[in-house]
Amino acid sequence: MATSHSPGPEILTFGEAMAMFVADTSGELAKVECFHRRIAGADTNVAIGLARLGFRVGWLSRVGEDGFGTFIRRTLEAEGIDCRHLYTDPDHPTGLVFKERAPDGADPNVTYFRQGSAASYLTPGDANNIDFTALRHLHATGIPPALSPSARELSLHVVEQARAVGASVSFDPNLRPSLWSSEADMRTTLNAVAARADWVLPGIAEGRLLTGHDSPEAIADFYLERGSQAVVIKLGREGSYFHGCLGGQQESFTLPGVTVDEVVDTVGAGDAFAVGVISALLDGRPPHEAVRRGNLIGSLAVQVVGDMEGLPSRERLATLENERPAR
Repeated sequence: MATSHSPGPEILTFGEAMAMFVADTSGELAKVECFHRRIAGADTNVAIGLARLGFRVGWLSRVGEDGFGTFIRRTLEAEGIDCRHLYTDPDHPTGLVFKERAPDGADPNVTYFRQGSAASYLTPGDANNIDFTALRHLHATGIPPALSPSARELSLHVVEQARAVGASVSFDPNLRPSLWSSEADMRTTLNAVAARADWVLPGIAEGRLLTGHDSPEAIADFYLERGSQAVVIKLGREGSYFHGCLGGQQESFTLPGVTVDEVVDTVGAGDAFAVGVISALLDGRPPHEAVRRGNLIGSLAVQVVGDMEGLPSRERLATLENERPAR
C-alpha cells in the first residue's frame, strides 16, 4: 500500500468502482441464484491494466464505509494501485452492479444500484492533496461527469490541473446515457472534456452520438478541430481507426482487429483497448504500434468473464506482441 511518503503516482485515473456480481449461469437475473463477486469500473479497469504493465498508477474516488468499499480498496491495492486518494465516505454506500451471463458473446444485461453512491458525492475538494506536478498522464472517462454536478466539476478540475502541469490527457467517453438528464447535456459536457484531452478514444457508436457525424474520418476531424492531438476510434470486430498528429507527423489509418476463437464477454473491451493505446504511447511507441497493442489487449478482454481479468502483465504482453509481428 502506498503512503503519503512514497512518490506520487505518475498516472492518475478517477471515477466510480462498484462491487459487481456476475451470474454463474446464463439467463435473466430474476432466475439466477448464484453469483461471483468482482469489481467493475471503467477507470479502475484502465488503472489495473496500466499497473500490471509496470506504471505507477493512482486512483481518485470515494467508496462507502462498508464491506464492498473495503473489498474494492483491497482488490486495487493488491493490483499495485496507489489508493491514497481513495476516500471512505461514512454517509453513502458503495455502488453495486449485477451482470447476466450472455450466451455466444452477446452484450450482457446489467442492473445498477448506484444512485446516491459514495462516488456520486465526489467534489473538486477531493483533489486537493494530489501532487499534479508528479503526473505524467491523466486518464478520464465520461462516467464521473454523469454521476452528479459535483463529480462533473471534479472531472473538469482535474483535467485542467493535469493540462496545466504538462501531463498528457486521454479521454474515453464510456457513455452511460441513462445517467444523464438529457442527451444534449451529455453531448455538450463530454465534448467539452474531449476538447481538453490530447487523445480521444470513442467507440464508433459513441462518436456518432456525440458528434452527429457518421464516418470515422468525420468524427476524428470533429475532435481534432477542437484541439485534440489524436483520435482513435474503436470499430468493434473491424479493428480501429487512427487520425492525428503525434511526434510532428500527421497520420490516418485503420488496423484490423485481432481474431479470437470465442467471445465470452464484451464488457471491458474498450477499457482494455485504452490500456493498450495509452501504455504504448507512454512507452514512446508510434501510433501504428499503439493501435495494434490496443487491438491486442482488447481481444484478451473479450475472452474472459470479468471486466479486467484478461489484462496482461508486461511479460505476457511482450510474449504476445512477439508472437504477432507487425504486418
